[in-house]
Amino acid sequence: MLLHASQRKFDVLLFWSLDRLTREGTLATLQYLERLTSYQVGYKSFTEPYLDSCGTFKDVVISLLATMAKQERIRMGERVRAGIAQARRAGKRLGRPPLRVLKPTEVAELRKERARTKATFRELATKYRISVFTAYQLCKKRVASAP
Repeated sequence: MLLHASQRKFDVLLFWSLDRLTREGTLATLQYLERLTSYQVGYKSFTEPYLDSCGTFKDVVISLLATMAKQERIRMGERVRAGIAQARRAGKRLGRPPLRVLKPTEVAELRKERARTKATFRELATKYRISVFTAYQLCKKRVASAP
C-alpha cells in the first residue's frame, strides 16, 4: 500500500478503522500516516469520521486510538496465554498429536538404516510414519550416546 502511495496510484486511503490499519502502537501509526501525507495522499477512516487528514486535532486523536489498539493487542495475547494455561491445567495435550510411537526395535532399525544408507531424515520419516524432527532426534541420540 505504501509503495502504491509513493507512486501516487491513489489520492486517498480509506480504511475501516484505525485499529484495522495497524496495531503497532502510536509511533508506527503516526509514521505510516506521515508517510502518506509526505506522498500527498490523504487518509480517512470509514467508521471514525473524526479521523481524516484535514482535522486540526488529527494527531491527538490518532495517538489515542493507536495506543488503545496496541493495548487491545496486548490484552488479546494475555487472553490467549491464559486460555492455554487453563487448558494445560485441565490436562489437555496441546499441539499436533504424535504421528506414531516407535518400538525400541524400530528405533534401532531406523538408526541402522540411517548409518547404512545415508537416507535423509525426510525419507526415514516417510518410511516410519514419524515426523522429520522425530527422525532427526532419534538418530541424534545415537550419536550423543556413542562411546
